Amino acid sequence: MQASQPRPIPERLIPDLAMSNGRPAPGTRTTPHQAAFAGLRADLRGRIVGQDALIERLLITLLADGHLLVEGAPGLAKTTAVKELAARIEGDFQRVQFTPDLLPGDLTGTDVYRAETGSFEFQPGPLFHNLVLADEVNRAPAKVQSALLEAMGERQITVGGRTYALPEPFLVMATQNPIEQEGTYPLPEAQLDRFLMHVRVDYPDPSAERSILDIARAEARGRVRRPGDEAAPLIGHAAIHAARNEVMDLHMAEPLEEYLIQLVLATRDPGPYDRELERLVDYGASPRATIALDRCARAHAWLRGADFVTPEDVHAVAYDVLRHRVLLSYAAEAEGMDPDGFVAALIRQVPAI
Repeated sequence: MQASQPRPIPERLIPDLAMSNGRPAPGTRTTPHQAAFAGLRADLRGRIVGQDALIERLLITLLADGHLLVEGAPGLAKTTAVKELAARIEGDFQRVQFTPDLLPGDLTGTDVYRAETGSFEFQPGPLFHNLVLADEVNRAPAKVQSALLEAMGERQITVGGRTYALPEPFLVMATQNPIEQEGTYPLPEAQLDRFLMHVRVDYPDPSAERSILDIARAEARGRVRRPGDEAAPLIGHAAIHAARNEVMDLHMAEPLEEYLIQLVLATRDPGPYDRELERLVDYGASPRATIALDRCARAHAWLRGADFVTPEDVHAVAYDVLRHRVLLSYAAEAEGMDPDGFVAALIRQVPAI
């Protein structure tokens, strides 16, 4: 089912200083941190062709201090995207290939006995990095997945009775392959809730595919020079923290805040809006969805240079925030309704107050 078009923005949700199309009015000041992230986004787009949505979601996740689950076929630049982001922010990057024989200690680290001192010393695992790529997370057993998800939620790990804090910023991008599902361990719905967003990456369009081919040929000949080949300026931890504060300080009108809450509540009980939808859902989104939708809508507005949030910003991130938090019934499956179609129906039915 195709996603519905966002409703027109009610006039009472638009500050006087803004135009009705949801973009900042002429003269709206862009902060230095907004300019820095705009440059970062442009730089990443020069390096990763045809995946603008994934780049934007990565930046939103970084600004909202969350974690990202990416689903897509192999070869769609998922690994490249997070590596390129890691190269442009202050911090370090670690990729972990999830396999059925992986152990929790392979992620968290373990106590190692030192014979010379007669004591145990903690050896940190790959989770002690700022950006962690958990590649094909659904190929590891439940114990390993739980170790990862606990670290994501608590920002700490416990080994041998001691608790160790993880570095800041800390962002996990987990990928899962929608094909070759035999022998995999699907993430439980309750644990999927730990992810800020669940993004589906599609194939690039023909023009982007042609650009990718041209770049690959030029690289093979050693004659390519793309934006970002020079040393890119790093965005430091202080700048990321300041940008997050600006995102949270962004103006959101009270009626829009109420609309956001009602949209999440409708995932649990859509009956007041549509009786047919009520029988299609078993479990709706948790309060984590409300928090995630608020933060992602703010980050989306901030990235486009605005100083206020509109319903368009909520709609832009609603599918990625809600699709993994809604558990539909067998009746929905029988009728061909998927979570995206369910969210689209709610956007049509729930009025922007």
